[in-house]
Amino acid sequence: MKKTNAMRILDRNKIKYNAITYQVDEKDLSAIHVADSLGQDIAKVFKTLVLEGDKTGYIVACIPGAEEVDLKKLAAVSGNKKCVMIPMKSILNITGYIRGGCSPVGMKKPFPTFVHFSATDFETIYISAGVRGMQVEINPSHLIDLTQATVGDLV
Repeated sequence: MKKTNAMRILDRNKIKYNAITYQVDEKDLSAIHVADSLGQDIAKVFKTLVLEGDKTGYIVACIPGAEEVDLKKLAAVSGNKKCVMIPMKSILNITGYIRGGCSPVGMKKPFPTFVHFSATDFETIYISAGVRGMQVEINPSHLIDLTQATVGDLV
């Protein structure tokens, strides 16, 4: 298994994880498809969203896969008045990752990161490993510490 940038960062920080591959469906890049492919509860599969706040600039939100980000809640938690999703065509340039393979670990630059509080309900959660077709199973507290994330109500 080829290591991704996210996995190398986890290794460098001595953070334990399991890398798990799954079959990619280019027509369905949803977290629900990922959860089904992994045979996991969708509540444990977190998607990574990149947004732009009117005061902070780019921010990252990790939320349960079946949920939608509440822009007002995220704005309040992140110190913004308003947040908007970045255009899909901009994600590679901003993060270094492509849609369906965006990890909160190892972006081109560190951005303020916010993790939905439900992550702490689980011993491990799943996040993208930084490529389509691979997830990292990780202890949420390790992810929160590594990304210096703020935990809050984002959905």
